[in-house]
Amino acid sequence: MWGIKGSCAARLLLFLAYISVSSVNADSLSAPLNVTIKALEGNSAIVTWDILEGDPAIGFAITQQKKDVRMLRFIQEVNTTTRSCALWDLEEDTEYIVHVQSISMSGTSPLSEPVLFRTPKESEKLASKSPDEVTMEEVGQAAQLRAGELIIIVVVLVMWAGNRAMARLS
Repeated sequence: MWGIKGSCAARLLLFLAYISVSSVNADSLSAPLNVTIKALEGNSAIVTWDILEGDPAIGFAITQQKKDVRMLRFIQEVNTTTRSCALWDLEEDTEYIVHVQSISMSGTSPLSEPVLFRTPKESEKLASKSPDEVTMEEVGQAAQLRAGELIIIVVVLVMWAGNRAMARLS
């Protein structure tokens, strides 16, 4: 009689030990650290983060929410070691809240600390540009100007060379 009860008790004890070890592994995944917003534009931004060394993360989940609005955007990436994610289709001059969460084979980490940021107005972006900063649009305009100048110089040189050749023949 004790053999059956002892066997069941041993199995129950083994099962409970397995559950407690599994929950320790899931709970040991730390929330991402140093969540930062970079490359902030009127309609896009990049969120970056760090994780503790040794965390068994296989992916990440990013939640993006407009402040004071209930709707969320949820971005989930697995099988990646990337520590950044592009946020797109943002509205200019709008406050957003972002959280990052690590994903492992045994579950998810707690949410990171919330990061609050505001997208700039397009006018603020242009006003904050330093005098030494050059945009791609300006580079394109400068290249067009140089090409136009080059064409004028070539035409003048061809005309000058043609006039000299005509003068020698005369």
